[in-house]
Amino acid sequence: MNPLRRITVQSCILAIAIVCTAANWSFGQSSNAPSAASEPASSQSSDKKLATATLGAGCFWCVEAVYQRVDGVTAVVSGYAGGDILNPTYEAVCTGRTGHAEVCQVTFDPSIVSFEQILLIFFKSHDPTTLNRQGQDVGTQYRSVVFYHDDEQRDLSEKVINEISSEKVFGKKKIVTEISPLPDFYPAEQYHQNYFRLHPEAAYCQFTIVPKIEKFEKLFKEQSRLQKEREAKKKKK
Repeated sequence: MNPLRRITVQSCILAIAIVCTAANWSFGQSSNAPSAASEPASSQSSDKKLATATLGAGCFWCVEAVYQRVDGVTAVVSGYAGGDILNPTYEAVCTGRTGHAEVCQVTFDPSIVSFEQILLIFFKSHDPTTLNRQGQDVGTQYRSVVFYHDDEQRDLSEKVINEISSEKVFGKKKIVTEISPLPDFYPAEQYHQNYFRLHPEAAYCQFTIVPKIEKFEKLFKEQSRLQKEREAKKKKK
């Protein structure tokens, strides 16, 4: 695990433990605890059927922070998928021996943002050419993976990878993203949810997550909730 991330996690757990003990609470029972799902990411989301994508691109804090800024995304839940044991804990997954990947389940409105756009954001917000690694986060739990929910998602995933490869977006490097059917998904512990929103000043967030957010805002202005909110404010003036 990235040393910055280890320090951040330990500090977070300690802070939560102190608060819970003082209030005589146990983890997950406080009415003030943040929801596992993100707050709605678009006030314009329609009543049409929502869809879900399950994606792994290294640390789930990074994935969550990016997709919470996508217009049309209604919820993001960090968790674990693809492993061999039931109900894995963060500590167990971090050993790299459970087979799970850190992933996010992204719920979105296809009438606002398509699955193909979700995938393009996915491939542009991490390096899909590094096997079992993203930056300083190393291990199979940090692998690049798309867990598809149906045949259409599988086909679109393969299509996007073929297009990116033919366009040599990553030069001569081969995309190693795993494409597998969705296994059981286990939501991560409460202190992992909405992580960047709750701890924006943490060292890991500043050095690793902020650059990813900035890249998203630069490359995907049409999909950015922030950009649309700014445009809406300008129209009101």
